[in-house]
Amino acid sequence: MIAKSDMPTINDKKPLGLKPEGTPYRVLIVDDSMFIAKQLGQILTSEGFEVVGTASDGLLGFEKYKELSPGIDIVTMDITMPQMDGVTALEKILEYDKGAVVVMVSALGKEDIVKKCLLMGAKSYIVKPLDRKKVLERIISILKR
Repeated sequence: MIAKSDMPTINDKKPLGLKPEGTPYRVLIVDDSMFIAKQLGQILTSEGFEVVGTASDGLLGFEKYKELSPGIDIVTMDITMPQMDGVTALEKILEYDKGAVVVMVSALGKEDIVKKCLLMGAKSYIVKPLDRKKVLERIISILKR
C-alpha cells in the first residue's frame, strides 16, 4: 500500500493570499459589473484571500469600507460606476483613511483617469479583461511592499 508521504504533492506551495503569519489578506471588491466582481473574487479566493465585502458602486464601496475598517488590507475599485464613480470613491476612502490600499480596475482606453487615480494615491491598477496571473502579480506586489 502506498502511503501519502510516498507521493509528491503538487500543491505544496503556500497560497499567495496569506500574510506571513498565515491569516488571509482581506479584500473589498467595488465594481458595478457582477461578472467582474465575481471573477475577481474567484481569482483571489482561489489563492487564499478573504473577500470581506463587495459593493456595486462607489458610494456603497465607501460605506462598506467605513463599516469594515480597519479590517481591510486592499480594495479593488472599478472606475466607471453609477451613483459615485471610482475616482470619487477613491478620494473619499483616502480622506477617511490615508493608509488605505486601493487598486483601480479599468478598461483599456482610460489611461488618463488611471494616471489621475495614481497621483491621488491609488497604489496600482488592473486592466480589464482580467488576467488571473496579472491580477495576482499586481495585488501581491502591492501587499508585499
